[in-house]
Amino acid sequence: MPPVGVSVSSITEMQKFLQEKTVTPSPGQRPRMTPDSAEVSAASVTWMNAEPDTLMERVLAPANLKRAYQRVVSNKGAPGADGMTVADLAGYVKQYWPILKVRLLAGEYHPQAVRAVEIPKPQGGMRQLGIPSVVDRLIQQALLQQLTPIFDPLFSDYSYGFRPGRSAHQAVEMARTHVAAGHRCCVELDLEKFFDRVNHDILMFCVERHVEDKQVLRLIRRYLEAGVMSDGVVSHRQEG
Repeated sequence: MPPVGVSVSSITEMQKFLQEKTVTPSPGQRPRMTPDSAEVSAASVTWMNAEPDTLMERVLAPANLKRAYQRVVSNKGAPGADGMTVADLAGYVKQYWPILKVRLLAGEYHPQAVRAVEIPKPQGGMRQLGIPSVVDRLIQQALLQQLTPIFDPLFSDYSYGFRPGRSAHQAVEMARTHVAAGHRCCVELDLEKFFDRVNHDILMFCVERHVEDKQVLRLIRRYLEAGVMSDGVVSHRQEG
């Protein structure tokens, strides 16, 4: 019997995902993948086709999800708090994506807490990072791909970091243009722990000015407020 809210046809459709690439797990274990499966899985996944209408539906559209999956796999990265690796992702999606999609569309999905790790800073000291689970990285990447066309045009023309089609080389060329124009002063500014202190309410107010989909807004808020797991203890965030 299929899970509540998930049709038999949806599960049958998802069983086409990575045929012959998933190793059958023991009872109670997550599906484990063959070494090459994560690299080839996106081509054969079926993400439950449906004509997207709302922004959330566009986030969950098959083409968008396949692109997000490919990005997560290519980025690799460490496991989150649940211990699931990137190599495990395809098997997990094959088994559970219909349920996840139903929960996302119903506004019932709650992200996992991120795993706290500390890395050394170049000038000394330590910086804490939060590593999301690979499933949440997939969903976040799918969100990013739909939100970028909305927000990127609003950014400064002089902003070059972490933006599509822009690079540090372009920033250097812009600096050369300023030098050639006779500008001789440069101000370097670094806001201490800026991202750790972002006010959630102010950020969501800015997002709501450009995004109307309540499901997307709710999901973004939940990602902001997802806890941080350190030494097995989850602490909740009010900012950052």
